[in-house]
Amino acid sequence: PRSDCVMAEQLCLSDSTCNATYKTLENCALAKTRLLSLDHDSRVRCLNAELDLGNSSLLHCKCHRRMKRQEHCLRIFWTVHSSMTDAENNCESPLPSTVEHWKTDYNKLAALVSGKTCSQLAGDATNPCLKATHVCNLSKKCFRLRTDYASICTKGAGSEDVCDRRKCHRGLRNFFEKVPEDFTKRILFCPCQDEFCGERRRKTIVPDCSFQYNTKPNCLWLLDSCLEDHICKSRLADFQQNCQPVDMSPDGCSLHNHAACLQAYMGMIGTPMTPNYVSNSSVEVSLWCTCENSGNQKEKCDQILGMFESNKCL
Repeated sequence: PRSDCVMAEQLCLSDSTCNATYKTLENCALAKTRLLSLDHDSRVRCLNAELDLGNSSLLHCKCHRRMKRQEHCLRIFWTVHSSMTDAENNCESPLPSTVEHWKTDYNKLAALVSGKTCSQLAGDATNPCLKATHVCNLSKKCFRLRTDYASICTKGAGSEDVCDRRKCHRGLRNFFEKVPEDFTKRILFCPCQDEFCGERRRKTIVPDCSFQYNTKPNCLWLLDSCLEDHICKSRLADFQQNCQPVDMSPDGCSLHNHAACLQAYMGMIGTPMTPNYVSNSSVEVSLWCTCENSGNQKEKCDQILGMFESNKCL
C-alpha cells in the first residue's frame, strides 16, 4: 500500500543510503525551483538519484486529501519526482484518485433550517444556492469557515485597497478541504433556473478577490505561478488526470468518473489557477486569463484555457 510521503520521508532519512539519495534529489528540486540550468552531468545525477530509489516507499508515496501537513507532504512528492515529471505534461498526480463520501444527512439538515418545516422549505426551491447556504449555516464548522473566507476576501472591497489574494485563497482552501463535501458541493454546484440564483452561485468564491484581476493576465503567466506553488502544481496534475477529455468517449471523460473530476475542479479553487463561473446565466466556467499576445506559445496557452472552457469531461 502507498504510504503518505511524510511517513515515507521519515523512513528514508533513517536509512543512510536512502538519506544520501534523497539529499541529492532535494538539491535537484531546489535548482529547478530557482530555474537554474543544470549541466549534462548534473541532470544525469538527478535522474539516477530518482531511479536509485527503486522500490522505496518514497517513490510510490501519495499525499491524501485533507491530511495534516499537506504542503510539506507535497513538497516531498515533487522533490522525489522533480527530474522525470512535469505538471504541465500530465504527470502522475500526488493525490489518490478516490472520491470521498460523507455521511451527513443533507435532507435531515435541510428540514431544520431556521426552524422551518418541510412544507415551508419548499418555498426555497426556486433558489437552491440560497437553500444550500442556509444548510451550511446549521453546521458550526461550515458556518465558521465560510464566514472566515468571506471576511478575508471582502477586505478592501469598495476602496482603493486591494484584498489580500493569498489569504483569500488560503481561506477558500480551508473551507473546501475541511468542510464535508455534502455542504461544499451543494454550495458550489447548486442547480439554478434564474439569474439571481446563478449570481449567488458565481459569487460563492468572492470572485472580486479570489478570481479577478483589474486586467486579465496571460494564461501562461497563471500556469507559471501555479507550477511555482507545490499545492497548485499538485492539484493541477490531479485535475489533468481526472478531467482528461476524450472526444470518442460517450461521456467525454477518459476515466468515466465525473465525481472525481468535480472533486479535482474544487481542488483548483484557492490556487493561482482558481476557476469560476463566467456569468450568472450559465454553468460555463473558465480561468481569469487571456491568450492574446502569446506569440509562438499561443497553442499552449489555448490548451490551458481549454482545460476549463471547453472540457467535456468537466
